[in-house]
Amino acid sequence: MIHVSRGAMSLGAFPEEQVREGLRSGRFIPSDLGWRENMEAWRALSQFPEFAADIAAAAAAPPPQIGPTSTSTPPLVGATLETPAPRSGLPWDERQQKGIFNAFIETLQMVLSKPTAAFTAMKREGGLGEPLLYAVIGGSFGAVFAFVYNFVFRRFALFPTRHTAFDHVVGGIGLVLVLILMPLFVVIGTFIGSAIYHVCLMIVGGAKQSFETTFRVICFGGGSVSPLLVVPVCGGLIVLIWKIVLYSIGLARAHETDTGRAVLAVLLPLIVCCGGGLLLAIMFGAIGAWSASQH
Repeated sequence: MIHVSRGAMSLGAFPEEQVREGLRSGRFIPSDLGWRENMEAWRALSQFPEFAADIAAAAAAPPPQIGPTSTSTPPLVGATLETPAPRSGLPWDERQQKGIFNAFIETLQMVLSKPTAAFTAMKREGGLGEPLLYAVIGGSFGAVFAFVYNFVFRRFALFPTRHTAFDHVVGGIGLVLVLILMPLFVVIGTFIGSAIYHVCLMIVGGAKQSFETTFRVICFGGGSVSPLLVVPVCGGLIVLIWKIVLYSIGLARAHETDTGRAVLAVLLPLIVCCGGGLLLAIMFGAIGAWSASQH
C-alpha cells in the first residue's frame, strides 16, 4: 500500500497498480507525495522509479480537464521532513535507542503541540504494555504532584486549621499509601476509561479499529496531558479541557472516522453523567417537596 498526499491533505492509501492508473489518468500528479512501509520519509511520486513509465505516458497524453472537486493546493516544500510517515510510530517506540526520559519528553511534546501528526503516526497495534507504561509514568507524575501540592497547601495555608498529632500521622500515612498505589489507580482508570470511550465510539458508529487502538489513544493522550496538573490552582481544569481535545483528535485520526463522531463519543460520558445527576437532583427534590407537603 502506498500512502499519497497532496500538500497537507491526505488522499488515502492505494495499491501500487491504482497509483499507476491514477498517474496515467491524471488523478495523481508527479508532485504528489508518496510513502510506503519501511521508507524513512515522504518523496514525490516522480522519484519512484517504478512510476517513471506511467508519468511519461501521462505527459504525452492531453491534459485532463480540471473538475470542481480538484484542489489547487501546492505540495508543502518541507513535507518530506515535517510530515511523519503514517503509522511509523511515536518517539516512545524508540525508547531503547533514545532512552526512556528522552523518548517520554519527545512524545509528550509531539502529542501536546502536534496532536494530529502524533496520532496519525501512532501505531494502532503492538501490545498494551508499552502505551500503558507511558500512561502510568505521565499519569502518576501529575496525580502525585497534585495530591502532594494539595496536602502541603492545606498544612501551610495562610489560615491553616489546627491539627492534632493524630491528624498529622493519619494524613502522612494516607499520603504514603496514595504515592504507592497511584500507578495502580492509573492502570485501572486507563482500562475503564478506554472501555467506556470505545463503547461510546461504537454507539456513534465511529469505531473502525479494535479496542487496542482506542486504548493507545487514551494512554498517549492521558499520559501526555496529566503532567499539566503541576500548574497550580487551574491545572485540573486545563487537563480536563485538553483531554477532551486530545481524545477527540486521537480517536478521529486513529480510527479514521470523522471528527464529529469522535467528539460526540468523548462527550457522551459527560452528557450521561450530567443528565443522570440532574435527573437524580430532580427526583430527590420532588421527594423532599412531597414529604414536606405531608407534614
